Amino acid sequence: MQAQTLHAVAYGVLRMDENEDVGVRRRAFLSVTPPVTPREKPCVKRDEAPIAGTFISRPNRFFAEVMLGSVVERAGRSPRLGPWLERPEARGGTEEGASGGASRMVGAHVADPGRLEELLVPGRLVYLASARTKSLGGFEAPAPDSVAPRPMAARRHGPCEPQGSRRKTSYDLALVDHEGLLVSVDSRVPNDLVFVGLQVGFFPDLALYSEVRRECAYGESRIDFRLSGSAAGDCLLEVKSVTLVRGGRALFPDAPTARGLRHVRELARAVAQGLRAIVVFVIQREDADSLSPNDETDPAFGAGLREAVRSGVEVRAYTCRVALDRICLHREVPVVL
Repeated sequence: MQAQTLHAVAYGVLRMDENEDVGVRRRAFLSVTPPVTPREKPCVKRDEAPIAGTFISRPNRFFAEVMLGSVVERAGRSPRLGPWLERPEARGGTEEGASGGASRMVGAHVADPGRLEELLVPGRLVYLASARTKSLGGFEAPAPDSVAPRPMAARRHGPCEPQGSRRKTSYDLALVDHEGLLVSVDSRVPNDLVFVGLQVGFFPDLALYSEVRRECAYGESRIDFRLSGSAAGDCLLEVKSVTLVRGGRALFPDAPTARGLRHVRELARAVAQGLRAIVVFVIQREDADSLSPNDETDPAFGAGLREAVRSGVEVRAYTCRVALDRICLHREVPVVL
């Protein structure tokens, strides 16, 4: 595949038990995956060191102001982040990330429409991914020589390439250091984690589906995945990104979401029409023990989710292990309704 075609979004997979990289390449209309192995956890791996900065403000939902320079030394005192920042590519890989560089303000795209009030606090350490990389969030497209084909087609409906020429910022806000815990704040990442998880057999009960299609229209919505190729019929799967955790419980949403409510209602209608439907909540941090709807913020979504579950929609939630160079689906936690 030529470099200019990597906009179809491809990611790496890490076998955490073996600490060994295994490649997964996704093209616009074709998926190639490694053989399924027990306990394999899907990961996406960053292709270059993120750039440390200090969060200043968020003038609107999709834009953050970040001060670059003179923050790496402070980050290095964190026991979770120190080992990465001792690596040459973290200290000197980019001018902005190097210790002692001149401070300057930059704008960064925030790919999360939520409030993020507990995370985006002025003065907090954050990490930016360069928008120069063609894959989402600065993650790499590994070489295909370590993968083996499986009969699973992945078709992406809709645009596959971010419109780089229309961007107003050179960076994406990727991570927040929340009291020494890294939290991913890019809401695009969970969909790709689930996509890789489907391919490497992370969800055993979904292995019976031989075809995965992305961003499929259903009713008045676009659902993240449609799984087919099983005698049991098709399955619609919607992914929700979660960043808010209080007292060990993840909460979704952190801002009212009419779109999320519409999705769960569409899934309930799909079940009534004989399809299987699942909502997967991906908690982009590892400090949650359970997940619940955030009734205080959006009681309508909570009521809609409970009604959908009573109608037969399945719900599940997974935490993530987040590091500066990768993010992995980690473990399933109970959904408390």
